Amino acid sequence: MVMQPHWAWELVAADGTVLDRPVSPVFTTRYDAEEWLGAQWRALRDQGVRTAALRNDGAPVAPVHDLAVVPEQVSGAPRA
Repeated sequence: MVMQPHWAWELVAADGTVLDRPVSPVFTTRYDAEEWLGAQWRALRDQGVRTAALRNDGAPVAPVHDLAVVPEQVSGAPRA
C-alpha cells in the first residue's frame, strides 16, 4: 500500500497560539494546499488567523504566510 503525503496548514493566532478552529483540510498535494490558502486567506484572517504554516506529514515547509499583510500593499504599483 502506497502512502500519500499529507499537506495541511498550521493556523496560528497573533499571540502565537496554534488554533484548533478553523481547521485546515488535509491535502494530497502541495499545489492543492496552496490553492486552498489562496482562496481562503481573507476568511481565515477574519476568523483570527495571523499566520499559516504549511506542514508536510508534520514537518514545516517554508515560508510561513502572514495573513495580516494585504497582497495589494506588498505588490507595489497597481497594474495598468
